Amino acid sequence: MTGDQHNTRRDYRNDSLRRADLAADPLQQFSGWMQAALDAQLTDATAMALATADADGRPSVRTVLLKQFSSDGFVFYTDYGSRKGVALAANPCAEVLFYWREFERQVRVAGPIHPLSADRSEAYFKSRPLDSQISAAASDQSQPIASRQLLEQRVAALEVKASVERPDRWGGYRLVPDYFEFWQGRANRLHDRFSYSPGVGGVWEITRLQP
Repeated sequence: MTGDQHNTRRDYRNDSLRRADLAADPLQQFSGWMQAALDAQLTDATAMALATADADGRPSVRTVLLKQFSSDGFVFYTDYGSRKGVALAANPCAEVLFYWREFERQVRVAGPIHPLSADRSEAYFKSRPLDSQISAAASDQSQPIASRQLLEQRVAALEVKASVERPDRWGGYRLVPDYFEFWQGRANRLHDRFSYSPGVGGVWEITRLQP
């Protein structure tokens, strides 16, 4: 079986992005784009592709959900024993990508990764729906399992309990950005791209990039 997608394409004509449109602070710029996606009720507006690399430099990518962002960083939660958790323990740097197809926009955010405190992870775990708590406790994420039936048996054993304890292996991470890139699709592949990099005196340096 083969597939030829050479002629699969579409043009981008939704919007443009000028240097004059950009906020001086990339977090403010991101916040505006994120709020626009939320206001438009885009499906999975907070979904982001998380790219990591293991100790050997082998990359992997998967979709996770952004749970908070601020000047402290971008927060998400997962199992520390998962493939991403093992990679981040060996190589604590990552990049996330947001893609809002309806707006023809992308944002890349890269930087070092830090685990959240146990207290903060605990607080978020307890705020989740009970079914989500049970799923996190029942699953050793990324580890092999003989059957779905066995996984469902673990869930059933936890469902009869009055409460669910947060596993020590489950918690949050914070990506501290040292690079942002904003992409706006344009006609004929002449897309608008701008990067933000740390400059002198804590001021972000904005650079237009060729598409």
